[in-house]
Amino acid sequence: MSGVERRDDEFWDDLRLTTQARIGLGRTGDALPTSRVLEFRSAHAAARDAVHMPLDVEAFAAEVEAVGVGKPVAVTSRAESRAEYLRRPDLGRQPKDLSAISAGEFDVGVVLSDGLSPRALMDHGTQMLRALVSELSDVYSIAPPVIATEARVALGDHIAEAMGVRTVLVLIGERPGLSVADSLGIYLTHLPAPGKSDADRNCISNIHPPEGLGYEQSAKIVASLIAGARKLGRSGVALKDTSRADALENSGVKVISE
Repeated sequence: MSGVERRDDEFWDDLRLTTQARIGLGRTGDALPTSRVLEFRSAHAAARDAVHMPLDVEAFAAEVEAVGVGKPVAVTSRAESRAEYLRRPDLGRQPKDLSAISAGEFDVGVVLSDGLSPRALMDHGTQMLRALVSELSDVYSIAPPVIATEARVALGDHIAEAMGVRTVLVLIGERPGLSVADSLGIYLTHLPAPGKSDADRNCISNIHPPEGLGYEQSAKIVASLIAGARKLGRSGVALKDTSRADALENSGVKVISE
């Protein structure tokens, strides 16, 4: 072996530092090495645990209240259990009782939903909310947050209608994968109402610093989308994120648009 040659495992060791994907797993005979099999089983177990892990609503509500935008109200969907929630997505989109929510006139409402990864909400929800309040509160009025359990994204439309908000942000635990089990997503709907479809929403996904999108960056994207939605009069497929282009223009870099 010459001085510039490297073993295959050294090459893959360096490359693995740049991604969470499973690459260059190697072989032992006609099978994977035992260490790689155990890593896979551990990741699969973490993903399953993230789905079934119940949200500690009381502890989480205390953290949310400490952010300073009001005492959160907890609601749930029509799914009576986690098992039913997983079997019946339709029930997760419908509210059981929203009478505890006080209606008001606010620009933005935030719904903190457990979704398919309550762990993601517990790991990132409070810090993401804090970043959103820091980014938005000087421009928009923000309603007291709502915590939703056994929730799908569309439940946010019903909650937003009860809150009386022009734009709703649904922070929700995303479906766990074998690389990331605690990824948070934000779904933005302008002029929300029951019956809105996914085409009426914008999504910021893969929020899980330090490997994924950061809180401050996500909040800036949300601010850009809200401004765009208010100007356009709607959200969804017609609304594009311009936060990166705006940042370049403000730095003096000329942006060429199509």
